[in-house]
Amino acid sequence: MNGFPGSAPGRVLAFAAHPDDIDFGAAGTLATWAVEGTEISYCIMTSGDAGGFETAGREDISARRNAEQRAAADIVGAGEIHFLGERDGFLAVSHEVVGKAVELIRQVRPDVVLSMHPERNWARIQASHPDHLACGEIVTRAVYPAAENPFAYPELEQGGLHAWKVPWLVFYGAPRERENHAVDITAQVDTKLEAVRVHASQHPDLPGMESAVRSFLQENAARHGLPEGTSAEVFHVVGVNTPATIAGF
Repeated sequence: MNGFPGSAPGRVLAFAAHPDDIDFGAAGTLATWAVEGTEISYCIMTSGDAGGFETAGREDISARRNAEQRAAADIVGAGEIHFLGERDGFLAVSHEVVGKAVELIRQVRPDVVLSMHPERNWARIQASHPDHLACGEIVTRAVYPAAENPFAYPELEQGGLHAWKVPWLVFYGAPRERENHAVDITAQVDTKLEAVRVHASQHPDLPGMESAVRSFLQENAARHGLPEGTSAEVFHVVGVNTPATIAGF
């Protein structure tokens, strides 16, 4: 899409509101890139403390969900995970959290930033948890203009974390009218489902979940004109600093 790399990017920084969001939204694509040598980092913004279905053991749910995310990332082929520890259900767009995202972007210096989408999906509101929307807005503000402006968050520049121009911002969980890129993940569907299954604290009906995910992936492929029998993850790709973009406009 608009020159979006056909080959695997060198470095990817993937943001999510909760543990398991990345695996539902983009694990197949990330696993595909990892096999091709992409260096992948995660940032999980909340502790997931409001997740799960059991009343017992609530004091351990955040640690359990973080461990699940680490195990799932290992399956996908991701490396470092950053846990911001914001309260689940209360993620807010603030300069403090935007600054944390800017700091990570300047540390990792990714070719692609992956994020949840900031727009509500009225066709499937379950994709638009308020934390998801906040994650998308936080990351968008961090990517442009803050990460590339040396005078934004000057303490980072003074500490040696210099401005970084992100080439591509890629959203998962986008409303259908925003989708403009599909990735054939047929070869990685089993890897994706293995990663999703790790989040056992979130699955009261494992067979139902797997059936639904397979169906969604096949519908994605059909909607984007891929061959019958294939599976796809779909994205809203935004070029931020590419040969086709003009800085300052």
